[in-house]
Amino acid sequence: PDKGEECNRSWHFNVTEIKDLMSDMRRYWPDVLHSSQNRTQFWKHEWEKHGTCAATLEVLNSQKKYFGKALELYQHIDLNSCLLKAGIKPSSSYYQMTAIKEALTRFYGVTPKIQCLPPEQGEKAQTIGQIEFCFTKELQLRNCTALKGESNPAPSDLKLGTEELSVCNDTLPTYYPSQVQ
Repeated sequence: PDKGEECNRSWHFNVTEIKDLMSDMRRYWPDVLHSSQNRTQFWKHEWEKHGTCAATLEVLNSQKKYFGKALELYQHIDLNSCLLKAGIKPSSSYYQMTAIKEALTRFYGVTPKIQCLPPEQGEKAQTIGQIEFCFTKELQLRNCTALKGESNPAPSDLKLGTEELSVCNDTLPTYYPSQVQ
């Protein structure tokens, strides 16, 4: 779920509920904006904004289920392998955003939403910060773009701290980082 605000403000994030997932969370769902090993602010945001809404489904009705299912879906999608098959390798060079989008859409049959950090001062390239796949309530892949007459299910900006991710610019060269710095 990607609503404008939290669904259940009383259901606070409790990191102890996902202690056994922490190693995988750090590896597969890192905070690209705040990369401290012990930082949990990003996961707190994800739970409060998205997890408490997703919890209406039995398969996602706890923090452990929500984050565990997200990690399972990540492994199933295997994004890095898909991009490698398309010749898109982390940090080896810059890519055209349209080529990245086309490769993902061709491979998965759905349109993801890709968010970037804008170029730093004096730089020409944006950096991929997040590739988002959207799912139905049955956890089947679906397009992340809104159909005509629908409200957009995926807002264009995510602000965390002082840096901002926004939908990538199709005309800028794009850097695909190999790991979180």
